[in-house]
Amino acid sequence: MLEVLLATSLLAAAMALGFATLRAAAATAQRGEAIAERNERIRAVSDFLRRRIGGAQGVVFELDPGTGASKRFEGDANSMRFVADLPDYLGRGGPHLHALGVGRGAEAGLGLLIDFRMVQAGQLVPGSAARPPEPLAEGLRQVRFAYRSLTGNGEFGPWEAVWEDPAKLPLQVRVQIVDGRGPWPDLVVALPVAGSFATLGDAQQ
Repeated sequence: MLEVLLATSLLAAAMALGFATLRAAAATAQRGEAIAERNERIRAVSDFLRRRIGGAQGVVFELDPGTGASKRFEGDANSMRFVADLPDYLGRGGPHLHALGVGRGAEAGLGLLIDFRMVQAGQLVPGSAARPPEPLAEGLRQVRFAYRSLTGNGEFGPWEAVWEDPAKLPLQVRVQIVDGRGPWPDLVVALPVAGSFATLGDAQQ
């Protein structure tokens, strides 16, 4: 009888240890999947933003109603607008106004949203939205944009929360995103058109 009880106790202990090991392995696998999913999400969003922002063309999309000045790039800490070619897989292609902004998404927290509208002859085409504004990422805690250009000495200036000259493009745009697990790596995008465009703009003033 004692041997049966001892064997049963040992079996129960072994089963408990086995179940604990399985639970720990399952939890580790779930954490690994969550990390891999987050990394893939960061990569996909960062690649999309790098291509869209880096493709800004300096095309006029609006005239200031008060001054008549051309608007080619608008940006503050929570939004930015610029013109770039729309990829064929998102619509009919061609120059479209890209409007990036921070708002409330379907999930809890903030969402990084994007909207596209066709531009022709320096004007937005009415009713030209390729699709409704869509979330690039949701469940975020913070999204911040910043901009910088060259100083008079030819050096990079400080990062600014507001782009003050809508007639020109910044040389670099920085995107900072924080989700529930912490900050994403800073995304810094160079605008190749900005340098030559700024020179042309200065010559025309």
